[in-house]
Amino acid sequence: MSSFNRRHFLSTSAASLAGASFLSGASGTAVSYAKELSSDVTKKFRYCFNTSCVRKSKLPLPELVELVSSAGYDGIEPWIGEIETFQKSGGNLKDLRKQLDDCGLQVESAIGFPNWGVDDDKKRAGAFEQAKREMDLVRSLGSKRIAAPPAGINGSNSNLVDLNLLAKRYSDLLDLGVSMEVIPQLEIWGSAKNLSHIAQAAYVAVAANHPRAAILPDVYHLYRGGSDFHGLRLLSGEAINIFHMNDYPSSPPREETRDSDRVYPGDGVAPLDLILQSLNSIGFKGVLSLELFNDTYYQQPPAEVIATGLEKMKASVAKALA
Repeated sequence: MSSFNRRHFLSTSAASLAGASFLSGASGTAVSYAKELSSDVTKKFRYCFNTSCVRKSKLPLPELVELVSSAGYDGIEPWIGEIETFQKSGGNLKDLRKQLDDCGLQVESAIGFPNWGVDDDKKRAGAFEQAKREMDLVRSLGSKRIAAPPAGINGSNSNLVDLNLLAKRYSDLLDLGVSMEVIPQLEIWGSAKNLSHIAQAAYVAVAANHPRAAILPDVYHLYRGGSDFHGLRLLSGEAINIFHMNDYPSSPPREETRDSDRVYPGDGVAPLDLILQSLNSIGFKGVLSLELFNDTYYQQPPAEVIATGLEKMKASVAKALA
């Protein structure tokens, strides 16, 4: 929405539709509210499904593609291991690419874990070879991005790597990505020793001195690492292509939260209004990708989790930007 009048109309007309039941997180009311505004505010972003949300169902990628497409997502974010499993089981990437195209579904990014930032030269060289193979896989599926988390430098026994060294290594990884036409996005891991805070990621991305540097934030990881969500407004929307969406509960304490504590957007206490408004204010026009690891959701039918996730994301956007 570009005009005040449109915003005023949407906000006032939506109020009677939303009511207190929307704030309680009731799925039916939330999706109804989102649909009312779907022609405007919810279309500011694209919506993606990270396959982590149903990973324990071990569905083959073609089945996941069908479910995600049928639910109405714009994109899917698989894990490299799932693509490799698909290949090992006899699957053909060209066939999968055609299925994606036929469904109108974009592979927005993929999740891999090369140890690109480690101090060990030999391990790092091997990680770059791994990254090259993984970039080739996702490029075959039409993707132009891949996650670059602090894998290998995240454990309690890991050394705290100098941020200037990380910046140089990230720059080298970006050079590889440019040559492969797949850009690695610097991912924040809240519980890691390195790149756990948005300020660290911003420093490394800026110090990389590379025109394609990008940051991959996540609601849970920003919270877990102690980042102030107000810091999002200091970033450029062009530097964020994917934003991982989820929510977190009021307990356990921040330092004790785990990936499995993530809940659907709007079902926790994260300041999603602030987060989404900040993204909007910096010109972010990218992808909101649902990423969850909740054991309760793993016990539910994958189609239900997939559909509910999209409803919750769109409802959160509608509420924040109306």
